[in-house]
Amino acid sequence: MADIIQLLPDHVANQIAAGEVVQRPASVVKELLENAIDAKADTITLVVKDAGKTLVQVIDNGIGMSNTDARLSFERHATSKIRVAEDLFHLNTKGFRGEALASIAAIAHVELITRREMDELGTQIKIEGSKVISQEVITAPFGTSIAVKNLFYNIPARRNFLKSDAVELRHVIDEFHRVALAHPDIAFTLYHNNGELFNLPASNLRQRVVNVFGGKTNEKLVPVNEETEIAGITGFVGKPSFARKSRGEQFFFVNDRFVKSSYLHHAITAAFEGLLPQKCHPTYFLYFNIDPEKIDINIHPTKTEIKFEDEHSLYAILRSAVKHSLGQFNVAPVLDFQHDSNMDTPYSYKNREAAVPKIQVDPTFNPFKEDGPVKKTFSGAGYKKESGSWENLYVGLESKVGKQELGVSTISFESEEVTGHLFTDKEKEEQQAITTYQLHSKYIVSTIKSGMVVIDQYRAHQRVLYEQLLANMTIKDTVSQQLLFPLQLNYTSAEVSLLKPLKDDLERAGFVFTAVEENNVEITGIPINVTESEVTAILDELLSDLQQEVPDTGFSQIDMLAKSMAKSIAVKGGMQLETMAQERLVNDLFACKEPSVSPFNKPTFITISVAELDKKFS
Repeated sequence: MADIIQLLPDHVANQIAAGEVVQRPASVVKELLENAIDAKADTITLVVKDAGKTLVQVIDNGIGMSNTDARLSFERHATSKIRVAEDLFHLNTKGFRGEALASIAAIAHVELITRREMDELGTQIKIEGSKVISQEVITAPFGTSIAVKNLFYNIPARRNFLKSDAVELRHVIDEFHRVALAHPDIAFTLYHNNGELFNLPASNLRQRVVNVFGGKTNEKLVPVNEETEIAGITGFVGKPSFARKSRGEQFFFVNDRFVKSSYLHHAITAAFEGLLPQKCHPTYFLYFNIDPEKIDINIHPTKTEIKFEDEHSLYAILRSAVKHSLGQFNVAPVLDFQHDSNMDTPYSYKNREAAVPKIQVDPTFNPFKEDGPVKKTFSGAGYKKESGSWENLYVGLESKVGKQELGVSTISFESEEVTGHLFTDKEKEEQQAITTYQLHSKYIVSTIKSGMVVIDQYRAHQRVLYEQLLANMTIKDTVSQQLLFPLQLNYTSAEVSLLKPLKDDLERAGFVFTAVEENNVEITGIPINVTESEVTAILDELLSDLQQEVPDTGFSQIDMLAKSMAKSIAVKGGMQLETMAQERLVNDLFACKEPSVSPFNKPTFITISVAELDKKFS
């Protein structure tokens, strides 16, 4: 039998490695930015076109490469970071496997231009699908510029799996944030389709966070600082009052490398226990400084997961450090605008003794004296007697006003009519007209021919609103209510980039936008069934849904928007409804096309027949 095991060709092996390293354009951004940082650059520019599908280019002013190094950098397992296996546990750099450039070159057109500061001329290399097209000596500034064009051009199936430009751009921005936040001492710039999205100058950590997520972020941050033998922890956590329903602003960095850790996230959640509103998530930007020998980062292809030698102690340290910082925040002085200054004790009364009140009593006063009561009035000199009796007030009254004038003889008393009915006829009619009953402020019970129906008011209202919003956004225009003062909302650049494609659909739903710019959204009109206080919650919920499941363009995007808005606006369980509102909700529900399920395919009502009730009593 012939041998069946054979070595793979290099270009096939590179494409297999690319499957681990490069899932989307954001993966290329991560690898190239990390290479620029390892090259000791202090200014890095990222240029992206069509969300990275057409072009991803990184330009840095690092140390550059020689002619030989430039050529070897595209070979598999070629690296300058490690020499022996033990070096894996002494890593202080980003990349070390040596597969990034080789994997990227296998699935794209790559052009590299690099020059060291000591060299007069630089090197230009062009590679297509792992094949070196040209290598030339050219004039170039010192540093490195690498451009990755036409990603997945030779693997159409992989290219078809890419999402829309809005989705891919969000992933690119996420990777850009992770690298930029880890290195505040490096200046970063991001351009997309010839437009500048970010321009982050070199700064300290707090300024970098504010520059990335907007000026309003500064007031939300609480500093965290803890130094122990196991690890040093610095960074910031968000104040509980600014917690949001989305989980976007959560970052862990270990030795300046972004990592994901559900274990450490649980420590943060435990520290915030009892402080966050329901279904809200904390914000944190935390940096760990740990001995490289006590961690293992070579457990995941993208190096976003990490293994700690003593994770239980790290958990306890992190939880205590965050709790301590939140405790310091809670004891900070606050302005009390309800304080009444009239209740303050004057400083002049500080050392004065309390004066005992004096009581003045008239020892001669006797209310039961027979010769008539004595009327007493108090003046500055004491009590003054006034003689007279109460009978004198009515002397001569009968002579002046007779009984006929008083109308005493004509006075009649109104007697109450005694009936045997608890309610009047009108009240009985109203009682008979009531066909719904609200149970525990959550369910609506109504009668039907075969028995009764129990409706979940939250899910039922979701279905009603969903179909109304969908009709408004696809068939007809809705009516907006104009605001007296525009609403100013602050969002990050990534969130604004998600809202921009939805602007037209939101306006068809009833919102009126006058500005959708970087870190700023201005609204002057809202749908008629939405209050001004609900706008922020609706958009936050929408952004959270978009970040978890961003649909492509078309009907699915409108459907997603209608579902998200219906979920935010619908009456929640625990809200008391008047009888008229209950009946209207029941009627609107059964007028829907799909009344039996909510927009999220959960049942809106159940029916209980008379036969089932009879069985309960049998």
